[in-house]
Amino acid sequence: MMEHNLFVLVDLFGTFAFAVSGAIAAEQRRLDLFGVVAISYLTACGGGVVRDLCLGSLPPVGISDWRYLAMSGMASAMAIWARPIIDHLKHPIVFFDSLGLGFFAVIGAHKALLLGHNIEVAIILGMVTAVGGGLARDVVLNRVPIILHKEIYALAALIGAAIQVLGQLMEWRAAVTPWFAVSICLAIRLLALRYSWSLPIVRRGDVAQ
Repeated sequence: MMEHNLFVLVDLFGTFAFAVSGAIAAEQRRLDLFGVVAISYLTACGGGVVRDLCLGSLPPVGISDWRYLAMSGMASAMAIWARPIIDHLKHPIVFFDSLGLGFFAVIGAHKALLLGHNIEVAIILGMVTAVGGGLARDVVLNRVPIILHKEIYALAALIGAAIQVLGQLMEWRAAVTPWFAVSICLAIRLLALRYSWSLPIVRRGDVAQ
């Protein structure tokens, strides 16, 4: 029961972080209040809905559990109320996206393993959970998706999900593993932004003719 509550908490932390990033992005596009809440919810729950559909876990928890809608609404209200404070951040959308990335990578991987799926499915769906909501937000708002930016993004989520899977398979302490995975994912993402880390670009000359 305690382990279940821990992962619900991790999921809600991720929901809040992504919901804030969605609300900020919607505000920047000057959407009305409904638009801000809708984009906030889409960003927070889009990846989880895709994950649950892939896992056959229906209805998706982002739709069936009132806490996710409530968290999105609370995050939207906070983003509006605290706008002067948020504006002091250099890249607020990127910051909250990076924060939510690790939480969702962990919960996606954990849920896949919990439902009896293999390692590959767990890692991939951990990444999908982490990047899905932000991708949906950017497509709807006609922004270049963050996943297509040069800096490392999806790879950080993939590593976070892999650490969570490794921890569960090796029976590391349940109270420590998710926080460790989240921390590594966040550290990779922030360092990639700070030092402009990116994967190698495949140039035409590198491809065999």
